[in-house]
Amino acid sequence: MVQTLELKVPPPAVALLIAVAMWLAVSTSGALAFALPGRLAVAIALAVLGVAISAAGIVSFRRARTTVNPTRPDATSSLVATGVYRFTRNPMYLGLFLVLVGWAAYLSNAVALAGPLLFALYINRFQIVPEERALTAKFGAAFDDYRRRTRRWI
Repeated sequence: MVQTLELKVPPPAVALLIAVAMWLAVSTSGALAFALPGRLAVAIALAVLGVAISAAGIVSFRRARTTVNPTRPDATSSLVATGVYRFTRNPMYLGLFLVLVGWAAYLSNAVALAGPLLFALYINRFQIVPEERALTAKFGAAFDDYRRRTRRWI
């Protein structure tokens, strides 16, 4: 049953669902709100950084002429290890994570802090692990070497 979720829900949809859940949870748990000085600036900065990191990942994939479809890692035509991929194996997911952290900062409620954590846990299990299996099968030692020298997130 658990494997049925692997590579099924596109990560942007997961992030959107979690963002909505964060907002709904916060609307019912006002007692856990906290003051965050400059929360709008912090939220915008994190969201812009997240979008920029995700965009850099997409640009790197486009330049390599490989798929950006996260539900089809088997359709990957090349191993991208340049650009932002020198620093993180998953810049698109890192970017979505940072957008959710920005959203949590904007919401300024302890309950909202669970959202980015849930996103990371879900993406690790149901997206990244199956992707890494597919990339290992396709690129073998080259992917193993890349995985050893580059962190999964940051």
